Amino acid sequence: MLASLLHLDWLLLLCGAWLVVGALGIFALRRFRFVSHVLFPLGGLVCLGVFLVALSAIFESPETAVLPLGLPGLPFHLRLDALSALFIAVIGSVGAGVSIFAAGYFRKGEGTPPGLLCFQYHLFLTSMVLVVLADDAYAFMVMWETMALSSFFLVTSNHRIAAIRRAGYLYLLIAHIGAIAILLCFGVLQANTGDYTFDNMRGQQLSSFWSSAAFLLAVFGFGAKAGILPLHIWLPEAHPAAPSPVSALMSGVMLKTAIYGLLRVSFDLLQMQLWWWGVILLALGLVTALFGVIFSAVQTDMKRLLAYSSIENIGLLCVGMGLGVLFKAYHMDALAALALTACLYHVASHAFFKSLLFLGTGSVLHATGERNLGRLGGLMRYMPWVAWVTLVGVLASSGLPPFGGFVSEWLLLQSFLFTPGLPDPFLNMLIPVVAAAVALVAALAGFAMVKFFGVIFLGQPREAKLAQAHDAGWLERAGLLWLVAGCLVLGLFPVQIIEPIGRVTALLIGHNLADTVRANGWFLLAPMSVERASYAPLVFLVVGAASFYLAVIMVRLLYRGQLRRAAPWDCGYPAGNARMQDTAEGFGQPIRRMFDPFFRMDIKHPTPFDEKPVYSVSVDDHFWHWIYLPIAATTEAVAKLVGRLQQGRISVYLLYSFVTLIAMLVLVRL
Repeated sequence: MLASLLHLDWLLLLCGAWLVVGALGIFALRRFRFVSHVLFPLGGLVCLGVFLVALSAIFESPETAVLPLGLPGLPFHLRLDALSALFIAVIGSVGAGVSIFAAGYFRKGEGTPPGLLCFQYHLFLTSMVLVVLADDAYAFMVMWETMALSSFFLVTSNHRIAAIRRAGYLYLLIAHIGAIAILLCFGVLQANTGDYTFDNMRGQQLSSFWSSAAFLLAVFGFGAKAGILPLHIWLPEAHPAAPSPVSALMSGVMLKTAIYGLLRVSFDLLQMQLWWWGVILLALGLVTALFGVIFSAVQTDMKRLLAYSSIENIGLLCVGMGLGVLFKAYHMDALAALALTACLYHVASHAFFKSLLFLGTGSVLHATGERNLGRLGGLMRYMPWVAWVTLVGVLASSGLPPFGGFVSEWLLLQSFLFTPGLPDPFLNMLIPVVAAAVALVAALAGFAMVKFFGVIFLGQPREAKLAQAHDAGWLERAGLLWLVAGCLVLGLFPVQIIEPIGRVTALLIGHNLADTVRANGWFLLAPMSVERASYAPLVFLVVGAASFYLAVIMVRLLYRGQLRRAAPWDCGYPAGNARMQDTAEGFGQPIRRMFDPFFRMDIKHPTPFDEKPVYSVSVDDHFWHWIYLPIAATTEAVAKLVGRLQQGRISVYLLYSFVTLIAMLVLVRL
C-alpha cells in the first residue's frame, strides 16, 4: 500500500508529521529537553524526508489532488510539478540543517515557551510547503497567511522587548499589504469566471492590458514578501529580531516562496510575456541588489548586515528572472533557459549559504551575548568550529569557487555575455550596463563578507569577556556541517544540479539547458559550448588544494630549523592592542563616502572641549523618511479626525445618519 502512494501523498503525510511534532510541543509546553532534544530532531528527520520525496518528484509527471478542506464549494486544490518540487526540495534540505541546529541552539527562558515555539516553527515549515503545493487562489492565500502569522509569532518570540514587537508588527503590516495585491492579481487572472483554480487561470487568454495588470500586482505583492525596493523596509528589522534559526529559515527559505510566486504567475499562469516586464524586473532587481549590498557594507550589527545581504541576493534573483522574461518575450528560449537556470541555481545556493551565515551568527550571539561588530573580534581562537564553517558561508556568499554562490553568479553573468543583438537598440545598450552593475554588486558583496568575517573572527578580542566564549555544541555543529555540505555539493557538481533545474525550465518555457550541459561531460560546466565558456569545479578544487599544500611543503623544506617568531610590524609603536585594529565603522567608511547619496547619516563629531570625546555615525534609510513616515503621519491624522466623529452625542449621530440617507436618495434619483 505504501508503494502505491504518490509523491504528493507522501508530502501530505510528512506535512502531517510536522503538525504532529508541533502538537506534541503544545502538550509538552515547558519540557525544554524533550522539545529541544527530541521534537526538533524529529522535525529535522521529516525535513530530510520532504527533501528526498521532492527531489524524486522533480523527474515525474505532475500530480494533483483535491482536499475536502476549507469552505463548502471551495476545497483545496493541490499540484506537485517540477517547479513546486524544486522549491520544496530547497525547503526540506535547508530545513533539515536548521532544525538540527535549533535542537542545540534554543535556551530556557528566552521568551516564548519552548513547546509553543516548537509548534509555531513546524507550522511555519508546513505552511511554506503547502504554499508551494497550492493550485487555487483560495488554498494559496490561506497558506500564505498561515505562513505570515506563524513567522510573525516566531519573529516576536522574545516579545518582552519593545523593539522586537515593533519589528514584528512592521513585518506583519507589509506582509498583509502584499497579500492584498496578490489576491487582486488572482482576481484579474480568473477573468470574471468565478473559478479561482490555477488550471482555469492557465486557460484564460487575457489582453496585454489585463496581463500587465496581473503581472504588476504580482510584482508588488510578492515583492513585499521578498524585500524588493521600496518594500524592503521590514526585512532588516525582522531578521535581527528573530532567533537565529528563524532568521535562517526566513532569509534562506521563506523569501524564496515569493520568488516561486513570481515565477508561477509570470511563466505559468500568464500566457504571454512582454519585453518591458523584463525591463521592470531588471531595473527593480538591480536597484535592490545595489541598495542591499551598499547598506550591508556599512552595518555594525552582524544580523542586520546579513539581512541587507539578503536584500542584495533577492535583487540578483529578480535580475535573472527579468532577463528570462525579456528573452522569452523575444522567443530566445535557449537564453531564457540559461537566465532562469542561473536564477533557480541561486535560489538553492543562497538558501544554503545564507542559512549557514545566520546560524553562525547565532552561535556567536549565544557564546558572547553580542551582535555589535564593534565589541567582537578574535573569536577564531575560542570558536574554531564556528569560524571555519562560517568561512565557507562567507566564501560562497562572496561568489568564490568552488562553492555554489560562484556557479549561480557565473551563470548569471554568462546570460548577459551570451546575449546576441536584441531587436531593440535601447535594450542592446541596457544589457551591458546591467551586466557591469551586477559585477559591481558581486565585488561589493565580497567586500561586505570580508568585513563580516574579519571583524568577528580575526584580530584581537575587543572585549575582555570574549575570552570566555565557547564553541558550538555537537547538535549545532551537525546542523552547520549539513549546510556546509550543501554549499560544497552545489559548487562541485553543477552539471548534476542543473539536471533537475532543467525539468523546471522545460515546464516554464519549453526549453531545457540540461541536455546541452550534459553533452559536455559530467565534470565540465559549459552552458552553451566549450568554445565560448566553461568551468571545471573539481579541477579548480584539485589544482587549488595542490598549490596550497605544495606551498606549505616547500616552505617547511626550505626553512626547516630557520623559523623564528616575532611580533608583527606595528609601524614602530610597540604597545599595539585591540583598539589599534580596524573597526566595522572603519571598514565601511570608504563605502559611505563613495555612495553618500544612498544614506541618511547623522554624524556626531567630538570637540576639543569634550571631557569624554565620542565620534558616532548613524546610517538611516531614506525610504523611511520619503515614504513610510509620511504615510504613518497621514494615517495618524486621519485616525484622529475619524476619532472626533465618535465623541459626540446621540443627536449628532442621528444627524449623520439622516444626512447620509438624504445623500443616498439624491444619488439614486440622479
